[in-house]
Amino acid sequence: MGLAYPYTVYRGTFIHLPRLESSSGTPELIRNQGVMWVSSSDGRIKGSDWKVTDDASFQSFLSSHGWSDANSTTSGSGTEVQVVQSDDERNEFFFPGFIDSHIHAPQFPNIGLFGSSGLLDWLNEYTFPMEASFGSKSDPENKQTDPKDTPPEGLRVYDEVVARTLAHGTTTASYFATIHVPATNALAKLCQIHGQRAFIGRVCMDNHDQCPSYYVDQSAEEGFNATIRTIDYIQKLDPTGKLINPIVTPRFAPSCSNASLDGLGKLAASYDPPLYIQTHISESTDEVALVQQLFPESSSYADVYDKANLLTNRTILAHGVHLTKDERTLIRERGSKVAHCPASNSALGSGLAPVRILLDDGLDVGLGTDVSGGYSPSILEVCRQACLVSRLLQFSSEYQDMTGNKSTNGTEKLSVEDSLYLATRGGASVVDMPNDIGGFDQGMIWDAQLIELGAVQNSTTSPLDATPVNSIARRGYVDGPGPVGNVDLFGNETWQEQVQKWMWSGDDRNVKFVWVNGVLVHTRE
Repeated sequence: MGLAYPYTVYRGTFIHLPRLESSSGTPELIRNQGVMWVSSSDGRIKGSDWKVTDDASFQSFLSSHGWSDANSTTSGSGTEVQVVQSDDERNEFFFPGFIDSHIHAPQFPNIGLFGSSGLLDWLNEYTFPMEASFGSKSDPENKQTDPKDTPPEGLRVYDEVVARTLAHGTTTASYFATIHVPATNALAKLCQIHGQRAFIGRVCMDNHDQCPSYYVDQSAEEGFNATIRTIDYIQKLDPTGKLINPIVTPRFAPSCSNASLDGLGKLAASYDPPLYIQTHISESTDEVALVQQLFPESSSYADVYDKANLLTNRTILAHGVHLTKDERTLIRERGSKVAHCPASNSALGSGLAPVRILLDDGLDVGLGTDVSGGYSPSILEVCRQACLVSRLLQFSSEYQDMTGNKSTNGTEKLSVEDSLYLATRGGASVVDMPNDIGGFDQGMIWDAQLIELGAVQNSTTSPLDATPVNSIARRGYVDGPGPVGNVDLFGNETWQEQVQKWMWSGDDRNVKFVWVNGVLVHTRE
């Protein structure tokens, strides 16, 4: 759908959340019905018309632009355009694509494997062995760059994680890869092939005291040079940066020497515009204590990064569960952003991130699956967990100390609108693309998904007369006449309530189509 015609006209129901003036504002879902049109030349929204409410007004709209429907069986005059329509009877609507601001692509096979210990032990037990398997022992100095030098199993994993996240409506992902250059380049190439917008980072980790001997950069210089090779490859792969961008990726402070951190900060700043940066911060209390031990000259975890010039307005800081007030102020002043990963934080027992405090302190916050610390590649699942975690904050002694009182007024709780805003507009700000993605404003890029909730089931047959087989067969199947997936509609829901049901119960079965840059990149069938 799209590139064979100068425009694609999307017709039907559009739901999104308008941009807030400040991070502490209250998001509101907006529903419009009519048409939007997108240029195939740049994938951007060129206009909308909410007066197009029926077939007659639609034909009038097409004629006024000198267009005809390429799908129509009747001949028409004018330039042919592609038309994509949502189906009201199937409770379909267009929604902005999700933005996963923190995900570890090579960890995808480990989804659901956590062990019984915390973050640092989990890394050694599950994560590092899996990531190490993406490299070639014949290239110990990381001088190879060809994606084809990636082990076949690594290619299969990367292909699957990109396809799977797209199927869940993730149009943009900020990926951690591994220390291996060919495999990192392969991930970039696969994102380009699938059409997913992506930030690809070769992981840097050269601290031999904190990293396993079998999975570590031999020196800061080796890691630095290997990172440059991935940057060069990605920028040649996509010279415009329209779809794929490199992102400088020190794994986290404990895995890096000061020389590595300093060098990566200078490397990011040496490009015009400066490169994106991603890393972890204050995920668990044990991690925070380790950073204090390893970097006694720094006043805080955030200060470690700031001294290395790694806190910029293009920096994504994953987690931020245990940030102090001074750290939050520093991060805001530097313009750095936070990727909230509630599913991972709960699964690994890292803590409860006080998102409302981060927002009220002026920080931009998005959502991350943090696969495989997170157990699902679905940002919709992360939306649910963000809401649930916010409801538990009042029972956290750390949160009570942070707020200076033992009682709460409920403002810490995130609503459905809050979480969906973080998944779209919030994520757009985190990846420094607030004017391009995350919503349906004119001039923005058409990164979108068509959601299908399914029809309301109005059977004339009493369920008392139905056989169990028939009763089961019609439930939750994509091709059935009734509900799609786990979302059950009974016909008395408002459109806002339908969205709420989708957020709490929806999954990839509800994602019918996905577009990136105005190009169709995923179909459910």
